[in-house]
Amino acid sequence: VVPKMPKWKGIDLLSALPWELLPKLALLAIGLCALFTLGNLVMKGKEGRNMIPGFLVIFLLAVLSYILGNSQTAKAINLGYAFWALLIGLIISNTIGTPRWMMPAVRTEYYIKTGLVILGAEILFNRIVEFGPYGLAIAWLVTPIVIIFMYLFGTRVLNMQQKSLVMVVATSTSVCGVSAAIAAAAACKAKKNELTLAVGMTLIFTVAMMVIMPLFVKAVGMNELVSGAWLGGTIDSTGAVVAAGETVGEIAGQAAALVKMIQNMLIGVIAFAIALFWVFCVEREPNAPKPQMRELWVRLPKFILGFIAASVLVSFVFIPLMGMDTVKGILSQTKTYRGWLFCIAFLSIGLDSNFRDLGTQLQGGKPMILYLVGQSFNIVLTLAIAWLMLSGIIFPIPELAQ
Repeated sequence: VVPKMPKWKGIDLLSALPWELLPKLALLAIGLCALFTLGNLVMKGKEGRNMIPGFLVIFLLAVLSYILGNSQTAKAINLGYAFWALLIGLIISNTIGTPRWMMPAVRTEYYIKTGLVILGAEILFNRIVEFGPYGLAIAWLVTPIVIIFMYLFGTRVLNMQQKSLVMVVATSTSVCGVSAAIAAAAACKAKKNELTLAVGMTLIFTVAMMVIMPLFVKAVGMNELVSGAWLGGTIDSTGAVVAAGETVGEIAGQAAALVKMIQNMLIGVIAFAIALFWVFCVEREPNAPKPQMRELWVRLPKFILGFIAASVLVSFVFIPLMGMDTVKGILSQTKTYRGWLFCIAFLSIGLDSNFRDLGTQLQGGKPMILYLVGQSFNIVLTLAIAWLMLSGIIFPIPELAQ
């Protein structure tokens, strides 16, 4: 059984971390450490084992994040484990600095993508198919419009000379943050400091959005399905999207995850389109190699395939063989397990974000203006499309919400 941190109130620390939970937490820490170290060894060889000490410390910080997030006061104002994990990571990174020996374990994408594959098992495939057309309209219609708007605004209104920086910021804002930024940077040959700046801004505003937007949704009483799709289309980090959506409710969490998954599928197409645009319109060098179709496969986030495979496996194999009740019991455990992975991922985001480094790269504030204007446009447009598609006024409400 995956250990689940209890809710608590007042100053009763024993109820926040009961003694009987400690052995289970120790086993979970050892198990997760072994799992991720093994994967790291496969990917990086002998260097992979360097993550062991850092991972164990990050796990202890994850326990602290859950303790803070499960207090009655924190629950009342929607400050869950994700907020505290980010805050703890940011405090460490921007005060004493993240120790070098911890950095091999600061693997945000690794933890998030593993958690998202597990999330796929929790969302039945028929719901993905049912929600697909709605998600396509919300994610695939808004995303290219926002990218084009931000690129034109950055290059023509702000007169930013670093077109590659503009493109990386636009892509990270409109798709899914870090993964999209990395893909876009490779496609337009952006410099390392441009990628760092885009990712840094994305991570910092992701923290703010994942806390503020769910509070706004609850304050105005927004429809859970519409709000989930809105969060999924605007918050840049996939893990933050799921955490923010589940803060609103289960339906919002599923809608947010599905919209973000569908949006993530655009990464390969967008990276290829950017490469084409750069070769034929920006660089205009006759001898530059033309992008190959295999770039679509190279840029495609492979965890999406795992997400879909997990959903198909549970929907068409496990449920018919084991029955819905048994599968629900298993999925209740995987949901807790996934929560630990996301908590560790948010700690990694904080530990890898440094405000000082970001400040030195802001170049007169234009990249910040570009991000703020672009994200504001993204928020308004996504909300409008989500409401049109999911409010039930024009189109039937998908089964996900019933």
